[in-house]
Amino acid sequence: MLFLKNIATLIFCIFGSYFIYLQTNILLSSPQQSPSQQTQYNPPADLLITAIPNPPQLNKDIVALGKLLFFDTALSKNHSVSCASCHNLHNGGVDGLTVSFGINNQRGNINSPTVLNSALNFKQFWDGRASSLEDQIDGPINNPKEMGSSWPEVISRLKQNARYQKKFKTLYPDSGISEQTIKNAIATYERSLLTPNSRFDLYLKGQQDAITPAEKEGYQLFISYGCVNCHQGVNMGGNMFEKIGIMHDYFADRGNKTEVDLGRYRVTLIEEHKYEFKVPSLRNIALTAPYFHDGQTKTLASAVEKMAYYQLGISLPKQETTSIVDFLKTLTGKLN
Repeated sequence: MLFLKNIATLIFCIFGSYFIYLQTNILLSSPQQSPSQQTQYNPPADLLITAIPNPPQLNKDIVALGKLLFFDTALSKNHSVSCASCHNLHNGGVDGLTVSFGINNQRGNINSPTVLNSALNFKQFWDGRASSLEDQIDGPINNPKEMGSSWPEVISRLKQNARYQKKFKTLYPDSGISEQTIKNAIATYERSLLTPNSRFDLYLKGQQDAITPAEKEGYQLFISYGCVNCHQGVNMGGNMFEKIGIMHDYFADRGNKTEVDLGRYRVTLIEEHKYEFKVPSLRNIALTAPYFHDGQTKTLASAVEKMAYYQLGISLPKQETTSIVDFLKTLTGKLN
């Protein structure tokens, strides 16, 4: 089954890339066009990438309560770690570390994904073990290497805080402070953390000069090489699983394979899910180094080269890597 799935994935990538390559050439080029002319085009709607919408209409008071909780170290056992410790909103929603550190300076085993636009993902965590933002909160709260706490402990602590007592009584009169209401408040705040109006989004909306000719060339390469097969949708990722190392063995080359490298298999225990991870969003990617689940890739250029090699089986020319990186930098949006 694993062999057949790898073959199917390879066929999908090859034919998907070839189809998009043909589509792109029809749309973007002809023998009479110059390179500069080729980059002056309107991206067609069927390329499966859409602009990030403005944040939804949410209860502002619940958002404010969720923000308060998001930054509060009281959720951790020893008051040393908050959600914001690993998800710095001023740093692309990540901590910039290879792996994060929890209470008592304990080292985690996986790179922290960004919280920005996480509401647009179909699953949460690299291995997709949480189906919603509410479910995701259980992970860090209960993980002994992260917050090292428990819901009874968190609830008891918040109930001793008069400010929280008043806010929860007002916003959740039937439940007050509970596991469900705490989760709801934090998740509601996280749903507000969308980053619309990147330069690329403005381009998708028809503003032709929002990105430069060089960046448009990078976008064309992104399409023609088939990167868009996995990095599509409103979040340019976050809506499917894929194996890392389709064409070459990523882990054999990297060495020091660990249990966390098993990816989705740790959730399903299905053999063919080994080494599969949720495809990460490319939104704000220029801000979220280091890259991949292991945090071993320090630069965006190196990440592009590795993806081309391990997923597509090609070695990109330096200039093409630069062009794709230039395009990826246009995906940085604005957090309201």
